[in-house]
Amino acid sequence: MGPPPVVADVRRAVRHALDDLAPGALVVVACSGGADSLALAAALGFVAPRIGLRGGLLTVDHGLQAGSAEQAADVVRLAPTLGLAPAEALSVSVGTSGGPEAAAREARYAALSEAAERLGAAAVLLGHTRDDQAETVLLRLARGSGTRSLAGMPARAGLYRRPLLELGRETTVAVCAALGLTPWNDPHNLDPRYTRVRVRERLLPALEDELGPGIAEALSRTAILCREDADALDDWAETVYARTVVRDSALSDIGTVALAVSDLSDLPVAVRRRVLRRAAIEAGAPAGTLAASHVLQVDRLITEWRGQRRVEVPGGIGVVRRCGTLIFARQ
Repeated sequence: MGPPPVVADVRRAVRHALDDLAPGALVVVACSGGADSLALAAALGFVAPRIGLRGGLLTVDHGLQAGSAEQAADVVRLAPTLGLAPAEALSVSVGTSGGPEAAAREARYAALSEAAERLGAAAVLLGHTRDDQAETVLLRLARGSGTRSLAGMPARAGLYRRPLLELGRETTVAVCAALGLTPWNDPHNLDPRYTRVRVRERLLPALEDELGPGIAEALSRTAILCREDADALDDWAETVYARTVVRDSALSDIGTVALAVSDLSDLPVAVRRRVLRRAAIEAGAPAGTLAASHVLQVDRLITEWRGQRRVEVPGGIGVVRRCGTLIFARQ
């Protein structure tokens, strides 16, 4: 007799997520002790030795609430019973930049990346589910984000892998119950001061009430479609960028990028603005602060050219149009 269907589903998802790794590779799971990451950790402990891999566990103590160190220690003590070693608790200091959620996320990923590199891990598994994906899409939709942002969280990004993105939160809760595991319920997950909590506890249930069930599944499908479209547009833009860059010794200063306007003017807007963003970043503009409004102003040097002056973008980069060439250069 095999495992319960929900347990088999999670194990199958983990096996699929790791099918490209070399035998003997170390895979670590980021586990808070909540239902999602606990179910993922249990699945890794079962799957890893059966496909020739080693499974480990990392938990992050953000130090934001009383007893957090004890909770992290409890997760580490649980690891051997799940077949996971090494297991470590990582203590971090959470700043204030970007708000509490963003600051905690930045500190967490920095700690996980450092530990993964130190341990020589080939992959880090994250317990985000279909419900987390739906919340992410709604949050980004509210900010007026573009196709790339609405693509949500990728299943793979560098070291990080999210095997559970096609499974719902109810599945991970059922897995823990089936395996006799007791998840930890983080009080922060019910604190309405956090935007994501309000989306989870108020907005998504309201949408389900008004529009019917299946909202999380629909939003997750939307993320997949947006990611496919964004990937195709990015590939197109990269090809155009390589063709459009002006190779001129007079423009060979470090950080200077020049594009031929004639190669850009007839492109679809979505592709052209991706090319412009790519050029600005190549010239030194920080990707995190380069907004759509900046790219729009640069785009007008092509579509609404009336001899206007330099356009300023973040990073001290100025963009000018001269003799049919768009030049991005640090001032």
